[in-house]
Amino acid sequence: MAIEITLKEKIVEALNKLGVSFDIANVNIDHSKDPSHGDYASNIAFKVNSKIGPNPVETANKIVDAIDKSIFKKIEVAKPGFINFFLKSDSISSIIQEIVNAKENYGRGEKIKKKINVEFVSANPTGHLHVGHARCAAYGDSLSRILSFAGYDVTREYYINDAGNQIKNLGESLYQRYLELFGNKAVIPADGYQGEDVIEIAKELKNKYGDKLLERTDSNLELITNFGKQEELENIKKDLKRFGVVFDVYSSETEIRKSGAIEKALEELKPHIYESEGAKFLKTTDYLDDKDRTIIKSNGDYTYFLPDIAYHYNKMSRGFDLLVDVLGADHHGYINRMKSALMMKGYSKDSLEIPLIQVVRLMDNGVEVKMSKRTGNAITLKELCDEVGVEAVRYFFVARSNTSHLDFDFNLAKSHTNDNPVYYAMYAHARLANVMKLAGDIKPVYSGELLKEKIELDLLKAIQEFPNVVKSIAKTFEVHKMGIYIHSVATLIHSFYNECRIVDKSNLNLTANRLGLVEACKITLYNALDLIGIKAPDKM
Repeated sequence: MAIEITLKEKIVEALNKLGVSFDIANVNIDHSKDPSHGDYASNIAFKVNSKIGPNPVETANKIVDAIDKSIFKKIEVAKPGFINFFLKSDSISSIIQEIVNAKENYGRGEKIKKKINVEFVSANPTGHLHVGHARCAAYGDSLSRILSFAGYDVTREYYINDAGNQIKNLGESLYQRYLELFGNKAVIPADGYQGEDVIEIAKELKNKYGDKLLERTDSNLELITNFGKQEELENIKKDLKRFGVVFDVYSSETEIRKSGAIEKALEELKPHIYESEGAKFLKTTDYLDDKDRTIIKSNGDYTYFLPDIAYHYNKMSRGFDLLVDVLGADHHGYINRMKSALMMKGYSKDSLEIPLIQVVRLMDNGVEVKMSKRTGNAITLKELCDEVGVEAVRYFFVARSNTSHLDFDFNLAKSHTNDNPVYYAMYAHARLANVMKLAGDIKPVYSGELLKEKIELDLLKAIQEFPNVVKSIAKTFEVHKMGIYIHSVATLIHSFYNECRIVDKSNLNLTANRLGLVEACKITLYNALDLIGIKAPDKM
């Protein structure tokens, strides 16, 4: 059991002895930044002072008197009422055995009866994914991994935007490239697609159908368009799989439209709809929105918002307790309008969360690399992975808060130095693996009873914190905190490696204890890296 949980339990037990009932979830335990203030600290005296009193210092002393002190070296009360805990070293080192027993399950939470749908990427099937999609993919997949590891029932979903003008433009672009293969001049529309992928798909059309599609008919254009969007979707799936992202469900906007779901949603929303100047509006200002939203244009066409509402109703009808839409930062206005639409059907505003992902700038030697998807000059996810590797792309995209802009440094991402955080973390794991190899037939001891050095105790505290990091991220969706945690553990591992003689054949007992710590650190770092889709190599 993690030390913080043990401390919380002991505080709650002490409060019970004093006749105070207190929810363990509301007990705060913090790491002490100054070793002279102990290993951990709590502000619990301030929270219960009104029930115990007469002041926080006296309350803290009463709590300390009531606490079971079996795992503590000492406990101190510091003004104005904080409680500082100094743990016995064997209390901290007990985490080693727990980690080794759990292995790949260390940090995994108990199953939680809550179904979460995480929808992310959802790019139009009109070309390869670019770096903006890549950041959404890295964040969405890492969040899904962490939520699942924390115990939630998670479904990863991709919404295929396969209807509308962009798809028509793809079909027209393909048709023109197809004509070009038979000696005709290609006239790509202004909003068409110029990428190499369109040329390649046109060649596949020619190989499969010969000249049978040359005549411009509705059926031929429909066939070409459907063929193109399916090929583009397969390209996207291939790129995502290489990136470590696999979806459980693919939902199609076209299928949503065909199913009658939009008409059903309109019927259900009828009390919230009004007409103005020939268009129909949804009264989202009755809920959370700053203005009412058009759902049917004056020409009778649906706005994109209406099929989206039907799609979200569809997701909720599948029994999910929470929908998570990972979207670009330009969708800020989308949040309250969709929450409002869900509330109109009786769902809670908290049934939808929308993490927004800020933009990425690619920097090469201090110069921004410009992108232009329609001219074929965009830097795609595939090209980025070819250039710097999957691990570097994933790590850099999630190690910074999703709410912050990201400058992706090509040179740093490619470097094999300690300045590169992903290399630094992977190298830490490789070092641990190498130590275990060098130890040969020396068997690790998992009691940790001989671990007394400060760096050893700091490492023990760090690895026991892992389950709490998982829980915290699952609650806040702050995926970047896993990157912060990984870097801090890697830093301690490198310091441990440099400061301590881990394999010392003249002192086999100490070596065995340190090997136990090495194994526990290796397991923890492996699990943490895996949660953001990073491989943990045994050699580099």
